[in-house]
Amino acid sequence: MHISFLIHNAYGIGGTIRTTYNLAGTLAEQHDVEIVSVFRHRDTPVFEPARGVRLRHLVDLRQDTPGYEGDDPRMQAPASAFPHAEGRYRQYSALTDERIAAHLASVDADVVVGTRPGLNVQLARQTRRGPVRVGQEHLTLDSHSDALRRVLRGAYPRLDAVTTTTEADAQAYRTKMRLPGVRIGGVPNPVPAPRVEPADGSGKWVVAAGRLAPVKRYDLLIKAFDQVRAERPDWRLRIYGGGKQKDKLRALVDRLGLYNHVFLMGPAHPIEPEWAKGSIGAVTSSLESFGMTIVEAMRCGLPVVSTNCPHGPREIIDNGVDGRLVKVGDVGAIAGGLLELINDDELRQRMAAAALKDSERFDPARIAERHETLFADLTARRGGTTTFGGRMRGSLHRTRGALLGGAYAVRDAGRTALRKGRPA
Repeated sequence: MHISFLIHNAYGIGGTIRTTYNLAGTLAEQHDVEIVSVFRHRDTPVFEPARGVRLRHLVDLRQDTPGYEGDDPRMQAPASAFPHAEGRYRQYSALTDERIAAHLASVDADVVVGTRPGLNVQLARQTRRGPVRVGQEHLTLDSHSDALRRVLRGAYPRLDAVTTTTEADAQAYRTKMRLPGVRIGGVPNPVPAPRVEPADGSGKWVVAAGRLAPVKRYDLLIKAFDQVRAERPDWRLRIYGGGKQKDKLRALVDRLGLYNHVFLMGPAHPIEPEWAKGSIGAVTSSLESFGMTIVEAMRCGLPVVSTNCPHGPREIIDNGVDGRLVKVGDVGAIAGGLLELINDDELRQRMAAAALKDSERFDPARIAERHETLFADLTARRGGTTTFGGRMRGSLHRTRGALLGGAYAVRDAGRTALRKGRPA
């Protein structure tokens, strides 16, 4: 099967980029896989493509290179195919419209996968007849503006499938969007096993990682750690990531006198060694479409204290078993969750072991099997073939994927149902 991913910028850093590389790399073990990046702004990508994954771009933004296209007049003309209501609209142009349309009109693939709403719209409207069209949603439906939702309602019925990162968001698409005939399903992001030894639980560090953006609410985490410091001054907090809120958060640390207890570490790649130095992970977001850092921390052997925000954390953390869910926006609840694990070594170690085991369900091999099953089913429904070299490829993986996919879907749906009436 030939699978082609279309992504905003495969040369940068971010959750969607990391997820796409993880999934593409695993699928490439059985299939012909490429990643097509709309933009290229640097010579080498942050994440190295796995063996067998081809990487190419449509628009070159590398200054001082022969292929530089940033001064092309079409870059200054506004996009018309890429939806105006999409958050990345200002980065798109008449040139990107032209290049994306040309790519989709000629793409030689069995399955074409878009990775953000604006690209999914173009994929739905402009892909040539033949390939299966799959739109991935890495944000939540509720986070989209009304204007963008109207665009999606008009375009998404032309897709064969829409995948979300959580079952809760998939249900939102089923109930709030009119998408007759479109397969809608929740498939979590893949997170590989780290190449470091799991945390041993001896380090008195709480670790957080992610963009320094308002939605992450690191201001609440810092304030909560002020309460932690009052009771357990021997513990410290490290926050990894870059963003526009760095100066504001630095000022808060200074104002609370936490400069010896809270450290803004900047971006780290790879992040796994930093998780492994800690003993507890922390997530204080007001919204998480999935919760990639939760799984990353768990895969490194850290129980995570997370706000019970929509939608991801409650489908990842088994509250009280492999981590703790606390009330959104509540500094006292965040501090209480951290102190519960800090003050109880036995509980923390027990949760750490459970986190390590439970997070195995997000291994790329398992997630890839679920995607492979979906792609094969959609291809078969269209009357296409999934042969390679005259032989059916990946049939065993599809069988395993169907079983695993069904089992995990039932498990996650059951967890969601049980937690609806459970307080954070």
